[in-house]
Amino acid sequence: MSNVIFSFFSGSGFLDLGFEKAGFEIVFVNEIENQFIKAYDFSRKKMGHSEPKYGYQANSIEDYLSNQDDGYLHESVRNENLAGNLVGFIGGPPCPDFSVGGKNAGRTGENGKLSRSYVECIKKYKPDWFVFENVKGLWRTKKHREFYDELKKELLESGYELNDRLINSLEFGVPQDRDRVILFGIKRELYKNIDKKFCWDSYMKYPNKSAFSYEWPDKSPFGQELEVPSTLPLELTVDYWFNKNKVNQHPNKDHHFTPRAGLAKFLVIDEGDTSKKSYKRLHRYRYSPTAAYGNNEVHLHPTKPRRISAAEAMAIQSLPSDFELPSSMTLSAMFKTIGNGVPYLFSYGIAKTIKDYLKD
Repeated sequence: MSNVIFSFFSGSGFLDLGFEKAGFEIVFVNEIENQFIKAYDFSRKKMGHSEPKYGYQANSIEDYLSNQDDGYLHESVRNENLAGNLVGFIGGPPCPDFSVGGKNAGRTGENGKLSRSYVECIKKYKPDWFVFENVKGLWRTKKHREFYDELKKELLESGYELNDRLINSLEFGVPQDRDRVILFGIKRELYKNIDKKFCWDSYMKYPNKSAFSYEWPDKSPFGQELEVPSTLPLELTVDYWFNKNKVNQHPNKDHHFTPRAGLAKFLVIDEGDTSKKSYKRLHRYRYSPTAAYGNNEVHLHPTKPRRISAAEAMAIQSLPSDFELPSSMTLSAMFKTIGNGVPYLFSYGIAKTIKDYLKD
């Protein structure tokens, strides 16, 4: 028996990559953005990974709920069931409608509706288990939480046992302050046969936000020499990951936006000053704020007068050093897919937790 995964809202495959490393097989990939699908395929080939068994489906998840559905998803799931495999659905519906810094349109927004579509897809195709990932606004904002609780109620009524948690990426060793809701569901008949509790923190290096307890450095004048701190977990710092991934030699090292207005603004912001809405300068010996590169949010290199590169942004997302994006991709698409992605080590930690739980 194998654990196979049908991936939705796949982006360029960060979430999938973590599950794959944990021993799951990605057999189906769904992503509506054509540039992201191409990047997913490109990166897999570069890393020597095989193409998903059922290929790449460049269409909306809502197509699988309509009368026009050609039955491909149904047939693919059925094939895996007949082969005796455990089928999992994983996906993080686009979330700006629930984000604190986003549109806040909630369930009625164009993106907000996709969370319900994903849940309807789970209810219709009945995977053995699923993962639903989203922003903390769905958990902490009252009106969005009501919607989230409604979705959970529907999934419970559809025969799933649920476990959820608000997790910060730092807990899994990602050099980034990023909160995400993870909801794990498993069919009740399978749940009854598993004689152990689902434990979220099995693979967390810094559980319960213990990473915040260190005395992290504050701001320093731009261009100043700094000593490497000896009392901090350096694996959570920007500098450690830039070196680990050899970002200066990475194929995406020169993929960064160049400002029209010149360098003046880039020379006056202190290293580590992330207090502003737009221009935030990273600190070498601290973790990054959330890798969100839209809505005029600009992240600056700690020691250079420029925006961070795609290679540096991918390091902040804890991706393997051999993960790269095609140079034909637009800069906007690069930074959008990087910012939307689930950090690799976060994904890997969740995947290993689920793998252990399903082992019996």
